Amino acid sequence: MLDVAEQATDYDLLVIGGGINGVGVAYDAAGRGLRVCLCEMGDLAGATSSSSSKLIHGGLRYLEQYEFRLVTEALAEREVLLKIAPHISWPLRFYLPHQPGLRPAWMVRLGLFLYDHLSNRNTLADSRCLKLDADSPLKSSFKTVFEYSDVWVDDARLVLLNALGLRERGGSVFTRTKVVSGSRKNGHWHIGLKDRLTGRTEEVTSRALVNAAGPWVTDVLDGLSRAAGKTVRLIKGSHIVVPKVYQGDQAYILQNYDKRVVFVIPFLGDYSLIGTTEVEYKDDPKAVHCSAQEREYLCQVVNDYFKNSISIDDILWDYSGVRPLCEDKSSNARTVSRDYAFELEDENGRAPLLSIFGGKLTTYRKLGEHAMDSLARYFPMAATAWTQSCLLPGALTIDECLQELGQRFSWLPESMAIRYAQSYGSLAYQFLDGVSSISDLGMDFGSGLYQREVDYLIHNEWVLKVDDLLWRRSKLGLSLCTEETCVLADYIESHVQMGLAQGTLNRIG
Repeated sequence: MLDVAEQATDYDLLVIGGGINGVGVAYDAAGRGLRVCLCEMGDLAGATSSSSSKLIHGGLRYLEQYEFRLVTEALAEREVLLKIAPHISWPLRFYLPHQPGLRPAWMVRLGLFLYDHLSNRNTLADSRCLKLDADSPLKSSFKTVFEYSDVWVDDARLVLLNALGLRERGGSVFTRTKVVSGSRKNGHWHIGLKDRLTGRTEEVTSRALVNAAGPWVTDVLDGLSRAAGKTVRLIKGSHIVVPKVYQGDQAYILQNYDKRVVFVIPFLGDYSLIGTTEVEYKDDPKAVHCSAQEREYLCQVVNDYFKNSISIDDILWDYSGVRPLCEDKSSNARTVSRDYAFELEDENGRAPLLSIFGGKLTTYRKLGEHAMDSLARYFPMAATAWTQSCLLPGALTIDECLQELGQRFSWLPESMAIRYAQSYGSLAYQFLDGVSSISDLGMDFGSGLYQREVDYLIHNEWVLKVDDLLWRRSKLGLSLCTEETCVLADYIESHVQMGLAQGTLNRIG
Protein backbone atom coordinates (compact mmCIF):
# COMPACT_ATOMS: atom_id res chain seq x y z
CA MET A 1 0.00 0.00 0.00
CA LEU A 2 1.05 3.58 -0.61
CA ASP A 3 1.38 5.73 2.49
CA VAL A 4 -1.43 8.08 3.53
CA ALA A 5 0.41 11.20 2.38
CA GLU A 6 0.19 9.98 -1.20
CA GLN A 7 -3.63 9.59 -1.30
CA ALA A 8 -4.47 13.16 -2.35
CA THR A 9 -5.51 12.29 -5.91
CA ASP A 10 -8.26 10.22 -7.48
CA TYR A 11 -5.66 7.98 -9.11
CA ASP A 12 -1.98 7.23 -8.92
CA LEU A 13 -1.83 6.58 -12.65
CA LEU A 14 -4.11 7.50 -15.53
CA VAL A 15 -3.48 5.74 -18.85
CA ILE A 16 -4.72 7.20 -22.13
CA GLY A 17 -5.37 4.52 -24.75
CA GLY A 18 -7.16 1.17 -24.62
CA GLY A 19 -5.02 -0.68 -27.12
CA ILE A 20 -2.57 -3.42 -26.18
CA ASN A 21 0.12 -1.06 -24.89
CA GLY A 22 -2.29 0.94 -22.75
CA VAL A 23 -3.96 -2.05 -21.11
CA GLY A 24 -0.56 -3.71 -20.65
CA VAL A 25 0.79 -0.73 -18.71
CA ALA A 26 -2.40 -0.26 -16.70
CA TYR A 27 -2.66 -3.96 -15.77
CA ASP A 28 0.96 -4.05 -14.64
CA ALA A 29 0.50 -0.87 -12.59
CA ALA A 30 -2.63 -2.15 -10.83
CA GLY A 31 -0.82 -5.32 -9.83
CA ARG A 32 1.94 -3.23 -8.27
CA GLY A 33 -0.60 -1.65 -5.92
CA LEU A 34 -1.38 1.60 -7.74
CA ARG A 35 -4.81 3.14 -8.14
CA VAL A 36 -5.24 3.06 -11.93
CA CYS A 37 -7.66 4.51 -14.44
CA LEU A 38 -7.64 3.65 -18.15
CA CYS A 39 -9.49 5.83 -20.66
CA GLU A 40 -10.19 4.84 -24.25
CA MET A 41 -11.97 7.20 -26.64
CA GLY A 42 -13.51 4.29 -28.59
CA ASP A 43 -13.74 0.58 -27.86
CA LEU A 44 -11.00 -1.52 -26.33
CA ALA A 45 -8.71 -2.73 -29.15
CA GLY A 46 -10.81 -0.58 -31.46
CA ALA A 47 -7.96 0.39 -33.79
CA THR A 48 -4.50 -1.08 -34.36
CA SER A 49 -4.71 -3.76 -31.69
CA SER A 50 -7.54 -5.66 -33.38
CA SER A 51 -6.04 -5.26 -36.86
CA SER A 52 -2.92 -7.40 -36.57
CA SER A 53 -1.94 -10.72 -38.14
CA LYS A 54 -3.03 -12.37 -34.84
CA LEU A 55 0.49 -13.63 -34.12
CA ILE A 56 2.87 -13.64 -31.20
CA HIS A 57 6.11 -14.03 -33.09
CA GLY A 58 9.77 -13.17 -32.92
CA GLY A 59 9.76 -11.58 -36.35
CA LEU A 60 11.97 -13.80 -38.46
CA ARG A 61 12.66 -11.10 -41.03
CA TYR A 62 13.70 -8.57 -38.36
CA LEU A 63 16.93 -10.56 -38.01
CA GLU A 64 17.92 -9.15 -41.40
CA GLN A 65 17.68 -5.69 -39.85
CA TYR A 66 19.87 -6.72 -36.88
CA GLU A 67 17.00 -6.20 -34.42
CA PHE A 68 18.44 -8.86 -32.10
CA ARG A 69 17.21 -7.32 -28.83
CA LEU A 70 13.66 -7.02 -30.10
CA VAL A 71 13.63 -10.52 -31.61
CA THR A 72 15.10 -12.10 -28.47
CA GLU A 73 12.51 -10.41 -26.26
CA ALA A 74 9.70 -11.34 -28.64
CA LEU A 75 10.78 -14.99 -28.87
CA ALA A 76 10.72 -15.32 -25.08
CA GLU A 77 7.26 -13.77 -24.91
CA ARG A 78 5.80 -16.58 -27.03
CA GLU A 79 6.32 -19.05 -24.21
CA VAL A 80 5.04 -16.59 -21.60
CA LEU A 81 1.77 -15.99 -23.45
CA LEU A 82 1.18 -19.69 -23.98
CA LYS A 83 1.34 -20.10 -20.19
CA ILE A 84 -0.72 -17.09 -19.10
CA ALA A 85 -3.40 -17.18 -21.83
CA PRO A 86 -3.69 -20.76 -23.13
CA HIS A 87 -7.36 -20.28 -24.03
CA ILE A 88 -6.70 -17.59 -26.67
CA SER A 89 -3.24 -18.64 -27.90
CA TRP A 90 -1.71 -21.82 -29.26
CA PRO A 91 1.38 -22.98 -31.17
CA LEU A 92 1.32 -22.69 -34.94
CA ARG A 93 3.72 -24.30 -37.40
CA PHE A 94 4.83 -22.16 -40.33
CA TYR A 95 6.02 -23.33 -43.75
CA LEU A 96 8.42 -21.01 -45.55
CA PRO A 97 8.68 -22.18 -49.19
CA HIS A 98 12.17 -21.78 -50.56
CA GLN A 99 12.42 -19.36 -53.47
CA PRO A 100 15.92 -19.73 -54.96
CA GLY A 101 15.75 -16.28 -56.55
CA LEU A 102 15.09 -14.55 -53.22
CA ARG A 103 16.77 -15.26 -49.88
CA PRO A 104 19.38 -18.02 -50.33
CA ALA A 105 18.88 -21.27 -48.43
CA TRP A 106 21.92 -20.70 -46.20
CA MET A 107 20.49 -17.36 -45.04
CA VAL A 108 17.13 -18.94 -44.18
CA ARG A 109 18.86 -21.76 -42.29
CA LEU A 110 20.98 -19.28 -40.35
CA GLY A 111 17.94 -17.20 -39.50
CA LEU A 112 16.03 -20.23 -38.26
CA PHE A 113 19.02 -21.40 -36.21
CA LEU A 114 19.06 -18.01 -34.46
CA TYR A 115 15.27 -18.16 -34.14
CA ASP A 116 15.56 -21.50 -32.34
CA HIS A 117 18.40 -20.47 -30.02
CA LEU A 118 18.11 -16.77 -29.17
CA SER A 119 15.62 -17.66 -26.41
CA ASN A 120 14.71 -20.72 -24.34
CA ARG A 121 11.80 -22.80 -25.61
CA ASN A 122 9.74 -25.16 -23.49
CA THR A 123 6.71 -25.69 -25.73
CA LEU A 124 7.57 -24.76 -29.29
CA ALA A 125 9.21 -27.32 -31.57
CA ASP A 126 12.50 -26.91 -33.47
CA SER A 127 12.68 -25.72 -37.04
CA ARG A 128 13.44 -28.19 -39.81
CA CYS A 129 13.61 -28.57 -43.59
CA LEU A 130 10.96 -30.61 -45.44
CA LYS A 131 10.74 -31.96 -48.97
CA LEU A 132 7.37 -31.48 -50.63
CA ASP A 133 5.39 -34.19 -52.41
CA ALA A 134 2.60 -34.12 -54.97
CA ASP A 135 -0.05 -33.61 -52.27
CA SER A 136 1.36 -30.21 -51.29
CA PRO A 137 -1.03 -27.28 -51.85
CA LEU A 138 1.92 -25.34 -53.26
CA LYS A 139 2.70 -25.26 -56.95
CA SER A 140 4.95 -28.05 -58.21
CA SER A 141 7.85 -25.63 -58.74
CA PHE A 142 8.30 -25.52 -54.97
CA LYS A 143 10.34 -28.49 -53.77
CA THR A 144 11.35 -27.48 -50.23
CA VAL A 145 9.87 -25.67 -47.25
CA PHE A 146 11.50 -24.59 -44.01
CA GLU A 147 9.25 -25.28 -41.02
CA TYR A 148 9.34 -23.36 -37.73
CA SER A 149 7.08 -22.41 -34.81
CA ASP A 150 5.32 -19.25 -33.71
CA VAL A 151 2.08 -18.57 -31.78
CA TRP A 152 -1.45 -17.66 -32.84
CA VAL A 153 -3.38 -15.27 -30.57
CA ASP A 154 -6.79 -13.61 -30.56
CA ASP A 155 -5.44 -10.06 -30.48
CA ALA A 156 -8.62 -8.21 -29.49
CA ARG A 157 -9.40 -10.64 -26.68
CA LEU A 158 -5.83 -10.35 -25.42
CA VAL A 159 -6.52 -6.65 -24.93
CA LEU A 160 -9.86 -7.44 -23.30
CA LEU A 161 -8.36 -9.96 -20.84
CA ASN A 162 -5.78 -7.44 -19.69
CA ALA A 163 -8.59 -4.93 -19.11
CA LEU A 164 -10.53 -7.54 -17.11
CA GLY A 165 -7.40 -8.24 -15.08
CA LEU A 166 -7.01 -4.52 -14.45
CA ARG A 167 -10.58 -4.30 -13.19
CA GLU A 168 -10.10 -7.37 -10.97
CA ARG A 169 -7.22 -5.52 -9.29
CA GLY A 170 -9.33 -2.47 -8.53
CA GLY A 171 -8.63 -0.44 -11.64
CA SER A 172 -11.21 1.67 -13.48
CA VAL A 173 -11.80 1.20 -17.21
CA PHE A 174 -13.73 3.87 -19.13
CA THR A 175 -14.45 3.22 -22.82
CA ARG A 176 -15.96 5.79 -25.20
CA THR A 177 -14.29 8.32 -22.90
CA LYS A 178 -12.09 11.02 -24.39
CA VAL A 179 -9.43 13.03 -22.59
CA VAL A 180 -10.35 16.60 -23.50
CA SER A 181 -7.93 18.55 -21.31
CA GLY A 182 -4.95 18.07 -19.07
CA SER A 183 -2.65 20.28 -17.05
CA ARG A 184 -0.32 20.12 -14.08
CA LYS A 185 -1.39 21.84 -10.87
CA ASN A 186 0.40 21.58 -7.55
CA GLY A 187 2.38 18.56 -8.66
CA HIS A 188 -0.63 16.58 -9.93
CA TRP A 189 -2.29 16.05 -13.27
CA HIS A 190 -5.81 17.46 -13.66
CA ILE A 191 -7.49 15.60 -16.50
CA GLY A 192 -10.81 16.47 -18.15
CA LEU A 193 -12.79 13.43 -19.34
CA LYS A 194 -15.84 13.40 -21.60
CA ASP A 195 -18.18 10.43 -21.84
CA ARG A 196 -18.93 10.18 -25.56
CA LEU A 197 -22.16 8.27 -24.90
CA THR A 198 -23.79 10.66 -22.45
CA GLY A 199 -21.87 13.89 -23.08
CA ARG A 200 -21.09 14.18 -19.37
CA THR A 201 -17.72 15.63 -18.39
CA GLU A 202 -15.66 15.22 -15.26
CA GLU A 203 -12.25 16.29 -14.01
CA VAL A 204 -10.09 13.73 -12.26
CA THR A 205 -6.64 14.00 -10.74
CA SER A 206 -3.71 11.69 -11.04
CA ARG A 207 -0.14 11.58 -9.80
CA ALA A 208 1.16 10.32 -13.13
CA LEU A 209 0.01 10.13 -16.73
CA VAL A 210 0.81 7.59 -19.45
CA ASN A 211 0.15 8.46 -23.08
CA ALA A 212 -0.40 5.15 -24.89
CA ALA A 213 -2.62 6.53 -27.63
CA GLY A 214 -0.88 4.70 -30.46
CA PRO A 215 -1.43 6.53 -33.76
CA TRP A 216 -2.73 9.51 -31.77
CA VAL A 217 0.21 9.78 -29.35
CA THR A 218 1.38 13.13 -30.73
CA ASP A 219 -2.22 14.42 -30.87
CA VAL A 220 -2.54 13.73 -27.14
CA LEU A 221 0.71 15.57 -26.49
CA ASP A 222 -0.59 18.53 -28.49
CA GLY A 223 -3.76 18.50 -26.37
CA LEU A 224 -1.63 18.58 -23.23
CA SER A 225 0.44 21.44 -24.69
CA ARG A 226 3.53 19.27 -24.60
CA ALA A 227 6.10 19.02 -27.37
CA ALA A 228 7.22 15.59 -28.55
CA GLY A 229 10.89 14.85 -29.07
CA LYS A 230 10.01 11.68 -30.95
CA THR A 231 7.48 11.18 -33.73
CA VAL A 232 5.55 8.23 -35.05
CA ARG A 233 5.57 6.97 -38.61
CA LEU A 234 2.20 5.61 -39.61
CA ILE A 235 2.35 2.38 -41.62
CA LYS A 236 -0.88 0.85 -42.87
CA GLY A 237 -1.21 -2.93 -42.77
CA SER A 238 -4.17 -4.63 -44.47
CA HIS A 239 -5.46 -8.20 -44.35
CA ILE A 240 -8.06 -10.17 -46.27
CA VAL A 241 -10.09 -13.24 -45.28
CA VAL A 242 -11.13 -15.80 -47.92
CA PRO A 243 -12.48 -19.37 -47.87
CA LYS A 244 -9.57 -21.57 -46.85
CA VAL A 245 -6.96 -21.88 -49.55
CA TYR A 246 -5.71 -25.33 -48.49
CA GLN A 247 -6.35 -28.20 -46.09
CA GLY A 248 -4.15 -28.50 -43.03
CA ASP A 249 -3.33 -26.74 -39.77
CA GLN A 250 -0.05 -25.20 -40.89
CA ALA A 251 0.43 -21.55 -41.81
CA TYR A 252 2.59 -20.23 -44.63
CA ILE A 253 4.99 -17.31 -44.81
CA LEU A 254 5.48 -16.24 -48.41
CA GLN A 255 8.45 -14.24 -49.64
CA ASN A 256 7.81 -11.65 -52.32
CA TYR A 257 10.15 -9.95 -54.76
CA ASP A 258 9.67 -6.58 -53.02
CA LYS A 259 11.26 -8.24 -49.94
CA ARG A 260 8.00 -8.18 -47.99
CA VAL A 261 6.48 -11.33 -46.55
CA VAL A 262 2.83 -12.33 -46.55
CA PHE A 263 1.28 -14.74 -44.06
CA VAL A 264 -1.45 -17.22 -44.97
CA ILE A 265 -2.94 -18.47 -41.71
CA PRO A 266 -5.77 -20.92 -40.89
CA PHE A 267 -8.62 -18.82 -39.50
CA LEU A 268 -11.69 -19.99 -37.57
CA GLY A 269 -11.69 -23.41 -39.22
CA ASP A 270 -13.24 -22.43 -42.56
CA TYR A 271 -11.13 -19.50 -43.70
CA SER A 272 -7.63 -18.29 -44.52
CA LEU A 273 -6.32 -15.00 -43.15
CA ILE A 274 -3.89 -13.34 -45.55
CA GLY A 275 -1.65 -10.35 -44.87
CA THR A 276 -0.09 -7.98 -44.38
CA THR A 277 0.74 -5.02 -46.56
CA GLU A 278 3.03 -2.18 -45.52
CA VAL A 279 2.02 1.21 -46.91
CA GLU A 280 2.99 4.70 -45.75
CA TYR A 281 -0.11 6.38 -44.32
CA LYS A 282 -0.68 10.13 -43.97
CA ASP A 283 -4.44 10.37 -43.40
CA ASP A 284 -6.74 10.08 -40.39
CA PRO A 285 -6.09 6.71 -38.64
CA LYS A 286 -9.83 6.39 -38.01
CA ALA A 287 -10.48 6.37 -41.78
CA VAL A 288 -8.04 3.58 -42.66
CA HIS A 289 -9.28 0.96 -45.10
CA CYS A 290 -7.98 -1.78 -47.39
CA SER A 291 -7.49 -0.40 -50.89
CA ALA A 292 -8.21 -2.19 -54.16
CA GLN A 293 -4.47 -2.25 -54.86
CA GLU A 294 -3.80 -4.00 -51.54
CA ARG A 295 -6.46 -6.62 -52.22
CA GLU A 296 -4.96 -7.31 -55.64
CA TYR A 297 -1.45 -7.44 -54.18
CA LEU A 298 -2.34 -10.00 -51.51
CA CYS A 299 -4.26 -12.16 -53.97
CA GLN A 300 -1.36 -12.09 -56.42
CA VAL A 301 1.19 -13.16 -53.79
CA VAL A 302 -1.00 -16.13 -52.86
CA ASN A 303 -1.51 -17.05 -56.51
CA ASP A 304 2.25 -17.03 -57.09
CA TYR A 305 2.58 -19.90 -54.61
CA PHE A 306 -0.60 -21.98 -54.37
CA LYS A 307 -2.30 -24.34 -56.80
CA ASN A 308 -5.70 -22.97 -55.79
CA SER A 309 -5.90 -19.38 -56.96
CA ILE A 310 -8.00 -16.64 -55.39
CA SER A 311 -9.40 -13.34 -56.63
CA ILE A 312 -10.85 -10.24 -55.03
CA ASP A 313 -14.29 -11.80 -55.55
CA ASP A 314 -13.37 -14.45 -52.95
CA ILE A 315 -12.72 -11.87 -50.22
CA LEU A 316 -15.28 -12.22 -47.42
CA TRP A 317 -13.80 -9.59 -45.12
CA ASP A 318 -10.90 -7.21 -45.08
CA TYR A 319 -9.49 -5.00 -42.37
CA SER A 320 -6.73 -2.45 -42.00
CA GLY A 321 -4.82 -0.96 -39.11
CA VAL A 322 -2.26 1.79 -38.73
CA ARG A 323 0.91 0.84 -36.90
CA PRO A 324 2.39 3.81 -35.02
CA LEU A 325 6.06 2.94 -35.48
CA CYS A 326 8.72 5.05 -33.84
CA GLU A 327 10.27 7.17 -36.61
CA ASP A 328 13.84 6.09 -37.33
CA LYS A 329 14.28 7.80 -40.74
CA SER A 330 14.26 4.51 -42.63
CA SER A 331 13.77 5.03 -46.34
CA ASN A 332 11.39 2.07 -46.67
CA ALA A 333 8.26 1.26 -44.65
CA ARG A 334 9.34 -2.38 -44.53
CA THR A 335 12.53 -1.58 -42.61
CA VAL A 336 11.15 0.80 -39.95
CA SER A 337 11.92 -0.65 -36.52
CA ARG A 338 9.11 -2.43 -34.68
CA ASP A 339 10.81 -1.68 -31.36
CA TYR A 340 9.34 0.75 -28.85
CA ALA A 341 10.66 3.89 -27.18
CA PHE A 342 9.58 6.09 -24.27
CA GLU A 343 9.65 9.80 -23.56
CA LEU A 344 9.47 10.71 -19.87
CA GLU A 345 9.28 14.21 -18.45
CA ASP A 346 8.03 15.69 -15.18
CA GLU A 347 7.70 18.98 -13.31
CA ASN A 348 10.26 19.37 -10.54
CA GLY A 349 10.26 15.62 -9.94
CA ARG A 350 6.46 15.29 -9.78
CA ALA A 351 3.52 14.67 -12.14
CA PRO A 352 5.43 12.58 -14.67
CA LEU A 353 4.19 12.10 -18.22
CA LEU A 354 5.34 8.95 -20.02
CA SER A 355 4.63 8.76 -23.76
CA ILE A 356 4.98 5.51 -25.68
CA PHE A 357 6.14 5.38 -29.29
CA GLY A 358 6.01 2.21 -31.37
CA GLY A 359 5.78 -1.32 -30.08
CA LYS A 360 4.14 -4.52 -31.28
CA LEU A 361 1.53 -6.95 -30.00
CA THR A 362 4.11 -9.60 -29.13
CA THR A 363 6.10 -7.45 -26.70
CA TYR A 364 3.22 -5.63 -25.01
CA ARG A 365 3.80 -7.28 -21.62
CA LYS A 366 7.49 -6.40 -21.54
CA LEU A 367 6.64 -2.88 -22.69
CA GLY A 368 4.24 -2.53 -19.76
CA GLU A 369 6.85 -3.88 -17.38
CA HIS A 370 9.54 -1.53 -18.69
CA ALA A 371 7.14 1.43 -18.59
CA MET A 372 6.35 0.83 -14.92
CA ASP A 373 10.02 0.27 -14.10
CA SER A 374 10.77 3.68 -15.64
CA LEU A 375 8.11 5.24 -13.37
CA ALA A 376 9.26 3.37 -10.26
CA ARG A 377 11.05 6.34 -8.70
CA TYR A 378 7.73 8.21 -8.52
CA PHE A 379 6.11 5.30 -6.65
CA PRO A 380 8.73 4.03 -4.19
CA MET A 381 6.19 1.92 -2.27
CA ALA A 382 4.93 0.10 -5.38
CA ALA A 383 5.67 -3.58 -5.90
CA THR A 384 7.98 -4.90 -8.59
CA ALA A 385 7.29 -6.69 -11.89
CA TRP A 386 4.82 -9.56 -11.55
CA THR A 387 2.94 -10.28 -14.82
CA GLN A 388 5.21 -13.00 -16.23
CA SER A 389 3.68 -15.81 -14.19
CA CYS A 390 0.17 -14.53 -13.52
CA LEU A 391 -2.63 -16.15 -15.52
CA LEU A 392 -4.95 -13.84 -17.41
CA PRO A 393 -8.69 -14.09 -16.64
CA GLY A 394 -10.31 -17.31 -17.82
CA ALA A 395 -6.99 -19.10 -18.36
CA LEU A 396 -7.54 -22.80 -19.04
CA THR A 397 -6.13 -24.89 -21.82
CA ILE A 398 -8.67 -25.45 -24.55
CA ASP A 399 -8.75 -29.19 -23.88
CA GLU A 400 -9.33 -28.63 -20.16
CA CYS A 401 -12.13 -26.18 -20.88
CA LEU A 402 -13.79 -28.45 -23.44
CA GLN A 403 -13.68 -31.36 -21.01
CA GLU A 404 -15.30 -29.34 -18.23
CA LEU A 405 -17.90 -27.85 -20.57
CA GLY A 406 -18.76 -31.36 -21.73
CA GLN A 407 -19.16 -32.60 -18.16
CA ARG A 408 -21.16 -29.65 -16.84
CA PHE A 409 -23.12 -28.72 -19.97
CA SER A 410 -23.45 -31.89 -22.03
CA TRP A 411 -26.32 -30.35 -24.03
CA LEU A 412 -24.01 -27.67 -25.45
CA PRO A 413 -23.41 -28.08 -29.23
CA GLU A 414 -19.78 -28.85 -30.07
CA SER A 415 -19.31 -25.74 -32.24
CA MET A 416 -20.46 -23.48 -29.41
CA ALA A 417 -18.31 -25.29 -26.84
CA ILE A 418 -15.23 -24.84 -29.03
CA ARG A 419 -15.93 -21.13 -29.51
CA TYR A 420 -16.52 -20.63 -25.79
CA ALA A 421 -13.31 -22.47 -24.93
CA GLN A 422 -11.24 -20.49 -27.43
CA SER A 423 -12.74 -17.12 -26.51
CA TYR A 424 -13.58 -17.21 -22.82
CA GLY A 425 -11.98 -20.20 -21.17
CA SER A 426 -13.43 -20.45 -17.67
CA LEU A 427 -15.12 -17.04 -18.06
CA ALA A 428 -17.83 -18.86 -20.02
CA TYR A 429 -19.06 -20.35 -16.75
CA GLN A 430 -20.26 -16.88 -15.72
CA PHE A 431 -22.99 -16.76 -18.37
CA LEU A 432 -23.62 -20.52 -18.37
CA ASP A 433 -24.22 -20.66 -14.61
CA GLY A 434 -27.64 -22.13 -13.92
CA VAL A 435 -28.26 -23.01 -17.59
CA SER A 436 -29.49 -26.56 -18.17
CA SER A 437 -30.60 -26.45 -21.83
CA ILE A 438 -30.16 -24.44 -24.99
CA SER A 439 -33.53 -22.77 -24.41
CA ASP A 440 -32.25 -21.34 -21.11
CA LEU A 441 -29.77 -19.22 -23.09
CA GLY A 442 -32.60 -16.95 -24.22
CA MET A 443 -33.03 -15.19 -27.53
CA ASP A 444 -31.21 -16.75 -30.50
CA PHE A 445 -29.39 -14.14 -32.61
CA GLY A 446 -27.93 -16.71 -35.02
CA SER A 447 -24.64 -18.61 -35.44
CA GLY A 448 -24.69 -19.88 -31.86
CA LEU A 449 -25.01 -16.41 -30.28
CA TYR A 450 -27.63 -16.26 -27.53
CA GLN A 451 -28.99 -13.67 -25.15
CA ARG A 452 -27.10 -14.87 -22.06
CA GLU A 453 -23.77 -14.35 -23.80
CA VAL A 454 -24.79 -10.96 -25.18
CA ASP A 455 -25.94 -9.75 -21.76
CA TYR A 456 -22.66 -10.94 -20.25
CA LEU A 457 -20.69 -9.02 -22.88
CA ILE A 458 -22.66 -5.82 -22.30
CA HIS A 459 -22.34 -5.89 -18.53
CA ASN A 460 -18.91 -7.45 -18.12
CA GLU A 461 -16.85 -6.80 -21.25
CA TRP A 462 -17.73 -3.20 -22.17
CA VAL A 463 -19.79 -4.02 -25.29
CA LEU A 464 -21.67 -0.83 -26.19
CA LYS A 465 -22.05 -1.15 -29.97
CA VAL A 466 -22.75 -4.08 -32.26
CA ASP A 467 -19.27 -3.95 -33.85
CA ASP A 468 -17.70 -4.35 -30.41
CA LEU A 469 -19.28 -7.78 -30.21
CA LEU A 470 -19.13 -8.91 -33.84
CA TRP A 471 -15.55 -7.92 -34.70
CA ARG A 472 -13.61 -7.61 -31.45
CA ARG A 473 -15.13 -9.76 -28.68
CA SER A 474 -15.78 -12.32 -31.42
CA LYS A 475 -15.60 -12.66 -35.21
CA LEU A 476 -19.27 -13.56 -35.56
CA GLY A 477 -19.57 -10.73 -38.06
CA LEU A 478 -18.38 -13.28 -40.61
CA SER A 479 -21.42 -15.49 -40.07
CA LEU A 480 -24.39 -13.32 -39.07
CA CYS A 481 -26.53 -12.11 -41.95
CA THR A 482 -27.64 -8.49 -42.33
CA GLU A 483 -31.04 -9.09 -40.74
CA GLU A 484 -29.51 -10.89 -37.74
CA THR A 485 -26.97 -8.10 -37.31
CA CYS A 486 -29.71 -5.47 -37.28
CA VAL A 487 -31.69 -7.38 -34.63
CA LEU A 488 -28.56 -7.71 -32.51
CA ALA A 489 -27.70 -4.02 -32.92
CA ASP A 490 -31.19 -3.00 -31.77
CA TYR A 491 -30.95 -5.32 -28.76
CA ILE A 492 -27.55 -3.95 -27.69
CA GLU A 493 -28.65 -0.36 -28.20
CA SER A 494 -31.80 -0.76 -26.10
CA HIS A 495 -30.01 -2.57 -23.28
CA VAL A 496 -27.16 -0.06 -23.21
CA GLN A 497 -29.66 2.80 -23.02
CA MET A 498 -31.53 0.99 -20.24
CA GLY A 499 -28.25 0.44 -18.39
CA LEU A 500 -27.33 4.11 -18.71
CA ALA A 501 -30.74 5.17 -17.43
CA GLN A 502 -30.55 2.79 -14.47
CA GLY A 503 -26.89 3.52 -13.73
CA THR A 504 -25.89 -0.13 -14.09
CA LEU A 505 -23.17 0.53 -16.68
CA ASN A 506 -19.78 1.65 -15.40
CA ARG A 507 -19.58 5.20 -16.83
CA ILE A 508 -17.96 8.40 -15.60
CA GLY A 509 -19.92 11.14 -13.91
